[in-house]
Amino acid sequence: MSERLAWLALALAPDIGPRAACVLVERFGTPDAVLDASDAALLAAGATSAAVAGIRRGRALAAVEAARLARADATLVTLADAGYPARLRQIPDPPLTLAVRGTLADADEPAVAVVGTRRASEYGRRVADEIARGLAQAGIAVVSGLAAGIDAAAHRGALAAGGRTIAVLGTGVDRVYPSWHVELARAIAAQGALVSEFACGVEPRPHHFPRRNRVISGLSLGTVVIEAAEQSGSLITAAFAVQQNRQVYAVPGPLGVAGHRGPHRLIQEGARLLTRVEEIVDDLVPQLRPRLVAGRAAAVAATLTAPEQRVLDALGADGRHVDDVIRAVALPPGPALELLLALELRGIVRQLPGKRFCRLAA
Repeated sequence: MSERLAWLALALAPDIGPRAACVLVERFGTPDAVLDASDAALLAAGATSAAVAGIRRGRALAAVEAARLARADATLVTLADAGYPARLRQIPDPPLTLAVRGTLADADEPAVAVVGTRRASEYGRRVADEIARGLAQAGIAVVSGLAAGIDAAAHRGALAAGGRTIAVLGTGVDRVYPSWHVELARAIAAQGALVSEFACGVEPRPHHFPRRNRVISGLSLGTVVIEAAEQSGSLITAAFAVQQNRQVYAVPGPLGVAGHRGPHRLIQEGARLLTRVEEIVDDLVPQLRPRLVAGRAAAVAATLTAPEQRVLDALGADGRHVDDVIRAVALPPGPALELLLALELRGIVRQLPGKRFCRLAA
């Protein structure tokens, strides 16, 4: 049995978790050596009798799972592989293996999780989309859980901005939950990855999602919580982030609204109150701030009409008096002022004292 299949055998062995399995690998040297060890040796190393019985089943389970992964067009990444996410490797109980549809890349190392309620409001979905777009424009991968609501909005925002996004599943990698996210899952696999530590065919179960949540936070430099009730699973993700020594951000909302009590509680407990994506970039990867600015400038440029672009070009880097702008664009005062107002409302230009206008940094 190859070493990679041996890791898979330990990962699938019943009644032994990742932390206990890692202890045994450290004790015996390799996963193959763990599988080959006698019952007495395993018991002496601290394994329970149930874990020993599970280890004996691991080889057969791994052989079946390898065939299922091939049918699902998924790859296997083990804890010993160079391609295993470095940040996830640092948590106390990293998954021994990950099934991956799509690709995990070095570009995913600067990653931020964006999570929240499945019953998201329009406000919550808009904020998730804006934050994910900004992160993607800065070159930061967006991690979430493929759930309805905030998770889906975050994935879609990253995809729309041309960025990478990773969906961590609470099912087997060959299952999509909820089922109506099949097309979203396909898009994520094409522009990032679907990952799972569960065996193919495993259905969603309540106890799977806390395990999934530790992987979401473990892949990430920080976790952003947008809209969550006080008992939300998103708060479990935030708690894992704290345990993993990662930054937690919370987006505030209206007072007294149940869907915002979770983020408000996190803020009371010390989470960073988040008002704009620049705060995340400046905290975690300040060297990417110029890329965020450039990405936003490109996004703005793609939406400008030809007359708007002429007005923006006329402002220059330091701003100009409104009369100078009108002369430069060779438009009547009325239409020129309308264009300036439209750009101001979109947050692209700002009016200064003395009837001067300047471009805003993207």
